[in-house]
Amino acid sequence: MKSPRTDWPVVFISGGVLILFVILSWINMDFLERFVNDSFAWSANYFGAFWQLLVLAFFAVTIVMACSRLGRVKLGMLDKPETGYFKWISMIMCTLLASGGVFWAAAEPMFHYMEQPPMLPEAEAGSPFNVYNALAQSFLDWGFLAWTILGTLSTVVVMYGHYHKGMPLKPRTLFYPMFGKKIMEKNNVFGILVDAFSIIAVAAGTIGPIGLLGLQAAYGFESLFGVPNEYWTQALIIFGLVAISAISAATGIYKGIQLLSVLNIVGTLVLVVLMLVLGPAGFIIDSFLGGYGVYLREFFNLSLYRGDKAWLSLWTVFFWGWFLGYAPMMAIFIGRISRGRTIRQLFVAVAIIAPLVSNFWFTIVGGSGIFYEQQNEGSVTGALLEGGMPAAMISIVEQVPFGTVLAFAFLLVTILFVATTVDSMSYTIAASVTGLSDPPKFMRIFWALTMGAVAVVLLNLGENSVNSIQSFIVVTAVPVSLILLPSLWLAPQVAKKMAKEQGIQ
Repeated sequence: MKSPRTDWPVVFISGGVLILFVILSWINMDFLERFVNDSFAWSANYFGAFWQLLVLAFFAVTIVMACSRLGRVKLGMLDKPETGYFKWISMIMCTLLASGGVFWAAAEPMFHYMEQPPMLPEAEAGSPFNVYNALAQSFLDWGFLAWTILGTLSTVVVMYGHYHKGMPLKPRTLFYPMFGKKIMEKNNVFGILVDAFSIIAVAAGTIGPIGLLGLQAAYGFESLFGVPNEYWTQALIIFGLVAISAISAATGIYKGIQLLSVLNIVGTLVLVVLMLVLGPAGFIIDSFLGGYGVYLREFFNLSLYRGDKAWLSLWTVFFWGWFLGYAPMMAIFIGRISRGRTIRQLFVAVAIIAPLVSNFWFTIVGGSGIFYEQQNEGSVTGALLEGGMPAAMISIVEQVPFGTVLAFAFLLVTILFVATTVDSMSYTIAASVTGLSDPPKFMRIFWALTMGAVAVVLLNLGENSVNSIQSFIVVTAVPVSLILLPSLWLAPQVAKKMAKEQGIQ
């Protein structure tokens, strides 16, 4: 494969949209908010049902392929995987969970506990089923469907195009089985737009968590240590985060990114053990099992509910838009680290193991919050309603023995989680604009610095700017969901070709 040059039209389009967003925030924030909110409402209203069906279809095809002979197909033209199983799973998990799961783990179960999801049978306030319903909805939003859309069928198509057919590591490779080499031509407008939309979506989805981290960490440092929660504190936290991310991204997949991912997972496992030992372990385990019972029993009801569209746009459809926006770039990242794995190994890791771990994490944090709320009404919900997601996390952890130490540990893990997302997405964007599996260091650093700088500027303009760019990913999910649609039939097709080549009967 030839070494592609930097795709400057894609850089200018994607970078130009981000710059335009910042300029509009500065010139007229009210106009930008109205535009984003109106576009968000239009996207959720007209594409919400399509997204719900799309993620469900992805999951169905993924399960069928994993259970069939196609599951034995080995990906990436490599006999043995490049990394061990634990390191591989760590890198997969940290990217999505960091992009939002850390922030929502405390907040979402509490919100659903306060106001029951409308599609579930109403439970008496304070009853176990009230808790189970709250967790079941959270499990849906961060469970099997969410993870499947990110790194299963589209990853197979990307790996086939890149490793088996020598195509560049770009989002447009998703269309190689349909259009052949024509889609890779330098002046192919459709290919340029596919790459640009994918980069804009993932950049918006990453800048939002960077800004939220600045808000959450600054709130935590003020609450725990009295450090003033002001703009410069938030900016310094983001500068530190970006520095870690840039250094990590520059060192490559199997050094910095892998090291941060392993540190994240090990740190999280330690916190999980401590929360179980020091916190309400029995309540957490009972709630996890009960919540999963409701989740599995009501799976199709939760997945296909269309009754209250306003509620859906705040929750499930919002998350589907977010994950769809990430999907093409996550396919590239997961494809880059999954050489030598079989389709079955990939699908089980991404669509089964990662959701189970994520859901248990939500139960550890959000379930503990519900327990302490039941013991002392208002101790968590009051903080959540007054101070938002950062306050919820701190208020939960501080009620555990050695709460201050644990709260500080949670902050550190949160920073590392988001740093992992930034460095992995910087790497992936750099790969997308060059087509190389090992893009130049300056390009990786450039995108890490760019996303951090945009987050700092938006924070200076106000918290609403950060919320707006996070909502903007749902708007970009409209074209990206159409980009992903062909993978439903292309993944089985290319898997059959690889099975034939590998002599799998």
